[in-house]
Amino acid sequence: MIARGRFAPSPTGDLHLGNARTAILAYLWARSEGGGFTMRVEDIDRPRVREGLAQQQLDELAWLGISWDEGPDPRSGADVGARGPYRQSQRTAIYQEALAKLGDAVYECFCSRAEIAAASAPHGPQDDGPRYPGTCANLSSAQRAERRRTRAPSLRLRVPPGPVRFHDELQGLQELDPGATVGDFVLRRADGIFAYQLAVAVDDAAMGITQVLRGDDLLPSTARQILLYRLLGVPEPRWAHAGLVLSAAGDRLSKRDKSASLAAVRAAGHDPRAIVARLCALSGLPELPGQPLSERIATFSLDRVAAGPVRLAPS
Repeated sequence: MIARGRFAPSPTGDLHLGNARTAILAYLWARSEGGGFTMRVEDIDRPRVREGLAQQQLDELAWLGISWDEGPDPRSGADVGARGPYRQSQRTAIYQEALAKLGDAVYECFCSRAEIAAASAPHGPQDDGPRYPGTCANLSSAQRAERRRTRAPSLRLRVPPGPVRFHDELQGLQELDPGATVGDFVLRRADGIFAYQLAVAVDDAAMGITQVLRGDDLLPSTARQILLYRLLGVPEPRWAHAGLVLSAAGDRLSKRDKSASLAAVRAAGHDPRAIVARLCALSGLPELPGQPLSERIATFSLDRVAAGPVRLAPS
Protein backbone atom coordinates (compact mmCIF):
# COMPACT_ATOMS: atom_id res chain seq x y z
CA MET A 1 0.00 0.00 0.00
CA ILE A 2 1.32 3.44 -0.94
CA ALA A 3 1.64 5.77 2.03
CA ARG A 4 -0.51 8.90 2.07
CA GLY A 5 -0.59 11.64 4.68
CA ARG A 6 -2.72 14.73 4.94
CA PHE A 7 -3.27 18.08 6.56
CA ALA A 8 -6.76 19.48 7.00
CA PRO A 9 -7.00 23.13 8.06
CA SER A 10 -10.27 24.65 9.20
CA PRO A 11 -11.00 28.16 7.84
CA THR A 12 -12.53 29.43 11.07
CA GLY A 13 -9.44 31.35 12.22
CA ASP A 14 -5.89 32.17 11.20
CA LEU A 15 -3.33 29.37 11.12
CA HIS A 16 -0.72 29.77 13.87
CA LEU A 17 2.80 28.43 14.26
CA GLY A 18 1.49 25.30 15.98
CA ASN A 19 -0.70 24.50 12.98
CA ALA A 20 2.24 25.17 10.67
CA ARG A 21 4.46 22.81 12.65
CA THR A 22 1.83 20.03 12.45
CA ALA A 23 1.49 20.53 8.69
CA ILE A 24 5.27 20.42 8.25
CA LEU A 25 5.65 17.21 10.27
CA ALA A 26 2.73 15.50 8.49
CA TYR A 27 4.21 16.46 5.13
CA LEU A 28 7.74 15.28 6.01
CA TRP A 29 6.48 11.98 7.44
CA ALA A 30 4.48 11.14 4.30
CA ARG A 31 7.13 12.25 1.83
CA SER A 32 9.95 10.50 3.73
CA GLU A 33 8.09 7.21 3.19
CA GLY A 34 7.71 7.90 -0.52
CA GLY A 35 4.05 8.69 -0.07
CA GLY A 36 1.52 11.15 -1.38
CA PHE A 37 0.11 14.12 0.49
CA THR A 38 -3.46 15.41 0.54
CA MET A 39 -4.76 18.82 1.56
CA ARG A 40 -8.38 18.95 2.72
CA VAL A 41 -10.37 22.00 3.79
CA GLU A 42 -12.48 21.22 6.87
CA ASP A 43 -15.19 23.84 6.35
CA ILE A 44 -18.13 21.70 7.40
CA ASP A 45 -19.24 24.07 10.18
CA ARG A 46 -20.39 26.73 7.75
CA PRO A 47 -21.64 29.31 10.31
CA ARG A 48 -18.08 29.57 11.72
CA VAL A 49 -16.23 29.73 8.39
CA ARG A 50 -14.59 33.06 7.51
CA GLU A 51 -14.99 34.11 3.89
CA GLY A 52 -11.78 33.86 1.89
CA LEU A 53 -9.77 32.34 4.72
CA ALA A 54 -9.46 28.87 3.15
CA GLN A 55 -7.63 30.28 0.14
CA GLN A 56 -5.40 32.36 2.43
CA GLN A 57 -4.48 29.25 4.43
CA LEU A 58 -3.64 27.27 1.30
CA ASP A 59 -1.43 30.11 0.11
CA GLU A 60 0.36 30.30 3.47
CA LEU A 61 1.02 26.55 3.55
CA ALA A 62 2.43 26.67 0.02
CA TRP A 63 4.58 29.65 1.10
CA LEU A 64 6.16 27.42 3.76
CA GLY A 65 7.14 24.95 1.03
CA ILE A 66 4.43 22.35 1.60
CA SER A 67 3.22 20.74 -1.62
CA TRP A 68 0.34 18.36 -2.15
CA ASP A 69 -0.70 16.16 -5.03
CA GLU A 70 -4.38 15.99 -4.05
CA GLY A 71 -6.55 18.83 -2.82
CA PRO A 72 -7.42 22.40 -3.78
CA ASP A 73 -4.83 24.12 -5.93
CA PRO A 74 -3.18 26.86 -3.82
CA ARG A 75 -3.49 29.36 -6.67
CA SER A 76 -6.83 28.70 -8.30
CA GLY A 77 -8.60 26.76 -5.55
CA ALA A 78 -9.74 24.16 -8.10
CA ASP A 79 -9.60 20.54 -6.98
CA VAL A 80 -6.67 18.42 -8.14
CA GLY A 81 -6.99 14.65 -7.70
CA ALA A 82 -9.51 11.89 -8.22
CA ARG A 83 -10.83 11.57 -4.65
CA GLY A 84 -12.46 14.95 -4.18
CA PRO A 85 -14.23 17.11 -3.54
CA TYR A 86 -11.61 18.20 -1.02
CA ARG A 87 -13.82 20.64 0.85
CA GLN A 88 -16.03 19.07 3.51
CA SER A 89 -18.86 21.48 2.74
CA GLN A 90 -19.18 19.73 -0.64
CA ARG A 91 -19.19 16.19 0.80
CA THR A 92 -22.48 16.07 2.71
CA ALA A 93 -23.98 13.40 0.44
CA ILE A 94 -20.98 11.16 1.23
CA TYR A 95 -21.53 11.61 4.97
CA GLN A 96 -25.21 10.81 4.54
CA GLU A 97 -24.27 7.56 2.80
CA ALA A 98 -22.02 6.67 5.73
CA LEU A 99 -24.87 7.28 8.17
CA ALA A 100 -27.07 4.92 6.16
CA LYS A 101 -24.32 2.29 6.21
CA LEU A 102 -24.13 2.50 10.01
CA GLY A 103 -27.80 1.51 10.17
CA ASP A 104 -29.14 0.61 13.61
CA ALA A 105 -25.93 1.79 15.26
CA VAL A 106 -27.35 5.32 14.82
CA TYR A 107 -30.31 6.72 16.75
CA GLU A 108 -32.14 10.01 17.14
CA CYS A 109 -31.44 12.16 20.18
CA PHE A 110 -33.70 15.01 21.30
CA CYS A 111 -31.64 16.23 24.27
CA SER A 112 -30.29 19.77 24.47
CA ARG A 113 -26.87 20.54 25.90
CA ALA A 114 -28.52 22.01 28.99
CA GLU A 115 -30.55 18.85 29.54
CA ILE A 116 -27.47 16.65 29.24
CA ALA A 117 -25.57 18.84 31.70
CA ALA A 118 -28.52 18.76 34.09
CA ALA A 119 -28.38 14.97 34.14
CA SER A 120 -25.18 15.36 36.23
CA ALA A 121 -23.22 12.99 34.04
CA PRO A 122 -19.46 12.97 34.65
CA HIS A 123 -17.44 15.08 32.26
CA GLY A 124 -15.63 13.53 29.32
CA PRO A 125 -12.36 14.63 27.74
CA GLN A 126 -11.61 18.32 27.37
CA ASP A 127 -14.00 20.16 25.03
CA ASP A 128 -16.39 17.21 24.87
CA GLY A 129 -18.64 18.35 27.68
CA PRO A 130 -20.49 15.97 29.98
CA ARG A 131 -20.78 12.29 29.15
CA TYR A 132 -24.04 11.54 27.36
CA PRO A 133 -26.12 9.33 29.68
CA GLY A 134 -28.07 7.55 26.93
CA THR A 135 -31.38 9.30 27.58
CA CYS A 136 -32.75 8.73 24.07
CA ALA A 137 -31.00 5.45 23.29
CA ASN A 138 -34.04 3.25 23.82
CA LEU A 139 -36.99 5.41 22.88
CA SER A 140 -39.86 3.65 21.13
CA SER A 141 -40.98 4.64 17.64
CA ALA A 142 -43.98 6.40 19.13
CA GLN A 143 -41.84 8.34 21.59
CA ARG A 144 -39.48 9.44 18.85
CA ALA A 145 -42.39 10.55 16.66
CA GLU A 146 -43.87 12.58 19.52
CA ARG A 147 -40.59 14.34 20.28
CA ARG A 148 -39.96 15.00 16.58
CA ARG A 149 -43.11 17.17 16.50
CA THR A 150 -41.43 19.87 18.60
CA ARG A 151 -37.69 19.34 18.24
CA ALA A 152 -35.31 18.35 15.44
CA PRO A 153 -33.11 15.45 16.54
CA SER A 154 -29.38 15.03 16.41
CA LEU A 155 -28.04 11.61 15.46
CA ARG A 156 -25.80 9.65 17.83
CA LEU A 157 -23.73 6.49 17.52
CA ARG A 158 -24.43 3.61 19.88
CA VAL A 159 -20.98 3.15 21.33
CA PRO A 160 -20.12 -0.49 22.10
CA PRO A 161 -18.80 -1.08 25.62
CA GLY A 162 -15.15 -1.60 26.39
CA PRO A 163 -11.83 0.07 25.60
CA VAL A 164 -10.33 0.72 22.19
CA ARG A 165 -6.62 -0.11 21.97
CA PHE A 166 -4.27 1.24 19.33
CA HIS A 167 -0.61 2.07 18.83
CA ASP A 168 0.46 5.67 18.43
CA GLU A 169 3.79 6.19 16.69
CA LEU A 170 4.75 8.96 19.14
CA GLN A 171 2.71 8.28 22.27
CA GLY A 172 2.95 4.49 22.33
CA LEU A 173 0.20 2.03 23.26
CA GLN A 174 -3.13 3.71 23.95
CA GLU A 175 -6.26 2.36 25.61
CA LEU A 176 -9.28 4.65 25.56
CA ASP A 177 -12.89 3.89 26.44
CA PRO A 178 -15.24 6.29 24.61
CA GLY A 179 -18.30 4.64 26.14
CA ALA A 180 -17.05 5.48 29.62
CA THR A 181 -15.76 8.97 28.84
CA VAL A 182 -18.12 10.53 26.27
CA GLY A 183 -20.85 7.94 25.80
CA ASP A 184 -22.88 7.77 22.60
CA PHE A 185 -21.50 10.65 20.55
CA VAL A 186 -23.08 12.92 17.95
CA LEU A 187 -22.64 12.16 14.25
CA ARG A 188 -24.99 14.84 12.93
CA ARG A 189 -26.15 17.85 14.87
CA ALA A 190 -29.79 18.88 15.21
CA ASP A 191 -29.13 21.75 12.77
CA GLY A 192 -28.09 19.22 10.11
CA ILE A 193 -24.33 19.85 10.29
CA PHE A 194 -22.28 16.66 10.33
CA ALA A 195 -19.96 16.22 13.29
CA TYR A 196 -16.18 16.29 13.04
CA GLN A 197 -15.81 12.68 14.22
CA LEU A 198 -17.86 11.26 11.35
CA ALA A 199 -16.58 13.63 8.66
CA VAL A 200 -12.89 13.11 9.41
CA ALA A 201 -13.15 9.31 9.54
CA VAL A 202 -15.19 9.10 6.34
CA ASP A 203 -12.91 11.53 4.50
CA ASP A 204 -9.63 9.92 5.55
CA ALA A 205 -10.91 6.51 4.48
CA ALA A 206 -12.31 7.76 1.17
CA MET A 207 -9.14 9.70 0.36
CA GLY A 208 -6.84 6.76 1.00
CA ILE A 209 -5.10 8.31 4.01
CA THR A 210 -2.77 5.73 5.58
CA GLN A 211 -1.14 7.90 8.24
CA VAL A 212 -2.41 10.76 10.37
CA LEU A 213 -0.10 13.10 12.24
CA ARG A 214 -1.76 15.79 14.33
CA GLY A 215 -1.60 17.48 17.74
CA ASP A 216 -2.06 15.41 20.86
CA ASP A 217 -5.09 17.48 21.81
CA LEU A 218 -6.92 15.23 19.33
CA LEU A 219 -5.66 12.00 20.88
CA PRO A 220 -8.86 11.47 22.96
CA SER A 221 -11.02 11.58 19.81
CA THR A 222 -9.00 8.87 18.05
CA ALA A 223 -10.86 5.99 19.71
CA ARG A 224 -14.18 7.33 18.42
CA GLN A 225 -12.81 7.56 14.91
CA ILE A 226 -11.44 4.03 15.13
CA LEU A 227 -14.90 2.79 16.13
CA LEU A 228 -16.31 4.42 13.00
CA TYR A 229 -13.59 2.90 10.81
CA ARG A 230 -14.44 -0.55 12.14
CA LEU A 231 -18.21 -0.14 11.86
CA LEU A 232 -17.83 1.14 8.29
CA GLY A 233 -15.47 -1.71 7.41
CA VAL A 234 -12.59 0.47 6.19
CA PRO A 235 -8.86 0.25 7.02
CA GLU A 236 -7.52 2.32 9.92
CA PRO A 237 -4.54 4.63 9.37
CA ARG A 238 -1.38 4.77 11.44
CA TRP A 239 -1.52 7.44 14.13
CA ALA A 240 1.05 9.91 15.43
CA HIS A 241 0.08 12.61 17.92
CA ALA A 242 2.74 15.26 18.52
CA GLY A 243 2.90 17.41 21.63
CA LEU A 244 1.45 20.89 21.21
CA VAL A 245 3.41 24.06 20.55
CA LEU A 246 3.04 26.41 23.53
CA SER A 247 3.73 30.11 23.78
CA ALA A 248 6.86 31.38 25.51
CA ALA A 249 4.72 31.74 28.64
CA GLY A 250 3.64 28.10 28.41
CA ASP A 251 0.10 28.74 27.18
CA ARG A 252 -1.55 26.77 24.40
CA LEU A 253 -1.58 28.67 21.09
CA SER A 254 -4.96 29.52 19.65
CA LYS A 255 -6.32 31.13 16.53
CA ARG A 256 -6.74 34.31 18.57
CA ASP A 257 -2.96 34.64 19.06
CA LYS A 258 -2.39 37.10 16.24
CA SER A 259 1.33 37.53 16.92
CA ALA A 260 1.88 33.79 16.38
CA SER A 261 -0.25 33.60 13.25
CA LEU A 262 1.27 32.67 9.92
CA ALA A 263 -0.34 35.77 8.44
CA ALA A 264 1.49 38.02 10.91
CA VAL A 265 4.79 36.20 10.50
CA ARG A 266 4.57 36.44 6.72
CA ALA A 267 3.51 40.09 6.79
CA ALA A 268 6.55 40.88 8.95
CA GLY A 269 8.76 39.73 6.07
CA HIS A 270 10.21 36.59 7.61
CA ASP A 271 11.90 34.05 5.33
CA PRO A 272 9.73 30.89 5.21
CA ARG A 273 12.90 28.78 5.38
CA ALA A 274 13.70 30.42 8.72
CA ILE A 275 10.22 29.60 10.02
CA VAL A 276 10.60 25.97 8.91
CA ALA A 277 14.05 25.77 10.54
CA ARG A 278 12.68 27.19 13.79
CA LEU A 279 9.75 24.77 13.93
CA CYS A 280 11.89 21.76 12.99
CA ALA A 281 14.44 22.56 15.68
CA LEU A 282 11.62 23.01 18.17
CA SER A 283 10.39 19.53 17.28
CA GLY A 284 13.72 17.78 17.81
CA LEU A 285 14.76 17.73 14.15
CA PRO A 286 17.92 19.28 12.67
CA GLU A 287 17.57 23.05 12.36
CA LEU A 288 19.50 23.33 9.04
CA PRO A 289 19.13 27.10 8.57
CA GLY A 290 18.40 28.19 5.02
CA GLN A 291 17.35 24.75 3.82
CA PRO A 292 13.95 24.62 2.08
CA LEU A 293 11.37 22.14 3.30
CA SER A 294 11.66 19.86 0.26
CA GLU A 295 15.33 19.19 1.05
CA ARG A 296 14.52 17.99 4.57
CA ILE A 297 12.60 14.93 3.43
CA ALA A 298 15.62 12.64 3.09
CA THR A 299 16.81 13.30 6.65
CA PHE A 300 13.42 13.20 8.40
CA SER A 301 12.91 10.61 11.13
CA LEU A 302 9.63 10.41 13.03
CA ASP A 303 11.30 8.92 16.11
CA ARG A 304 13.16 12.21 16.63
CA VAL A 305 9.96 14.23 16.92
CA ALA A 306 9.14 15.42 20.43
CA ALA A 307 6.19 13.54 21.89
CA GLY A 308 5.57 16.12 24.61
CA PRO A 309 4.74 19.84 24.44
CA VAL A 310 7.32 22.26 23.10
CA ARG A 311 7.63 25.95 23.88
CA LEU A 312 8.35 28.85 21.58
CA ALA A 313 11.37 30.94 22.53
CA PRO A 314 10.57 34.51 23.62
CA SER A 315 10.51 36.84 20.61
